[in-house]
Amino acid sequence: MLARHATTQDDVRTARRGLILYLGLVLLGSVPLLSLIIRASTPIGQQLEYVLALMWVPALASGIARVANGEGFEDLSFRLRERTVAVRVLLAILFPVVVGAIAYGTAWGLGLVEFSTPAGAPNPISAFAGELLLAATVGAVVGVISAAGEEIGWRGYMNSRLVEAGVPAPIITGGVLWGCWHVPLILTGQYAAGRSRALSAASFVVVAVSLTVLWSAWTLETGSIWPAILGHSAWNAVIQGPFDTFSSGALATTWVGESGVLVVVATLIVALVLVWDRVPGTLGVGQTPSD
Repeated sequence: MLARHATTQDDVRTARRGLILYLGLVLLGSVPLLSLIIRASTPIGQQLEYVLALMWVPALASGIARVANGEGFEDLSFRLRERTVAVRVLLAILFPVVVGAIAYGTAWGLGLVEFSTPAGAPNPISAFAGELLLAATVGAVVGVISAAGEEIGWRGYMNSRLVEAGVPAPIITGGVLWGCWHVPLILTGQYAAGRSRALSAASFVVVAVSLTVLWSAWTLETGSIWPAILGHSAWNAVIQGPFDTFSSGALATTWVGESGVLVVVATLIVALVLVWDRVPGTLGVGQTPSD
């Protein structure tokens, strides 16, 4: 299972030690890599070697914390061959497609953002559909290479420790922490930054909390980390891929992109609709499934 109940004070203390150790290791491993990325002053897409290493810091930190804190790996499950897991994985992959269709479709339809076609594409609609299909399939699978690094740490370790440690609103807190981890690169304009970097950072944190609630609900429900991993990889592939690629205009980053107003609103609404009946349990109030 991916979440355990802290039944004794020893369990609570163990969870708190693990949480402190994990967050400390994430900070220790992230700062040097963030410094290298920021000093380069180029978009993160041009620094894939550093970005990939950064995305695997949470997984490495969680592994060290598990061993050092004597917790083991029994609560980290990669079960996939179960109907419930497969259904949630499919929903996780389709989620960014739905969010993108609502947010970017609205922006294009209202003329807030221009639907731009890459040079050489004879049919804009066909080109976009093909890119979207490729992103939601091949892109989502390839993206596991990087997304797994984050999800093994954030959803696979930190979230359950926040619950066990008795942290108020643990999943929301986890979403805020995860979102803030991205903030330095947003404030430097190298990732998901709009005209106002401070507003983009705040907006991105809202998106991060929404995604954390969604992926945590499915992770706790299935007992598998795969919905979070493939949900994360599909989000990156779909939103950062075809939807961003086919959008342009002076105010594009205000309305769309990972910190755009319409994306923030669509992500929050669709996520709540999908897990509304499971929100109490996702926030650490209800019971979680076990193997």
